[in-house]
Amino acid sequence: MSNRTNDARPPPDAAEAAADARLLTRLAGGDRPAFAEIYDRYSRPLYAIALRVLNDSREAEDVLHDVFLTVWSRAGDYQEKRGQVFAWLLTLTRNRAIDRVRARKRRSEILRQAFPADLGYAETGDSVGLLWHQEKAAAVRQAVATLPADQRQALELAFFSGLTQQQIAGQLGEPLGTIKARIRRSLLRLRETLSPRL
Repeated sequence: MSNRTNDARPPPDAAEAAADARLLTRLAGGDRPAFAEIYDRYSRPLYAIALRVLNDSREAEDVLHDVFLTVWSRAGDYQEKRGQVFAWLLTLTRNRAIDRVRARKRRSEILRQAFPADLGYAETGDSVGLLWHQEKAAAVRQAVATLPADQRQALELAFFSGLTQQQIAGQLGEPLGTIKARIRRSLLRLRETLSPRL
């Protein structure tokens, strides 16, 4: 999808906007060709927006995928009087991309708190990259699968759902200190497991 980076598209005119609204009405009824047409028309500019926010082609592709899953499942929610289809799609894309940026920051903060200098991890510009380098993803997934269920659940909520430690404590009905300890223990165990392999 790297050829999409410069695919700017002007906002649709009135006729195109009306055609888009009709496509979404068809899509709400499960019309696959309508979905393909919307995708072909707008995937490039939406990808370009996501890439601009995230500066990561893989994450931009993930956002695009999420947006079009939402379009498929929520086409019936669209109301033409509230704005053009393209504006709705842009809003979905920007919101999803911004959510990912916020989740990155939360993950960085959790790692910073869980791996302070006393554990031998120096501050880096990209602390999230410590474990999640793309080529190491399979090893990390295997290591996570070996964690006790309570540690794995807390870690997954923090890293894959992007929740803060406070939110995890609320969701699981556990004290904040317990959640912090679980995440710290899980990260220490991952460090032990992965150190010889990464």
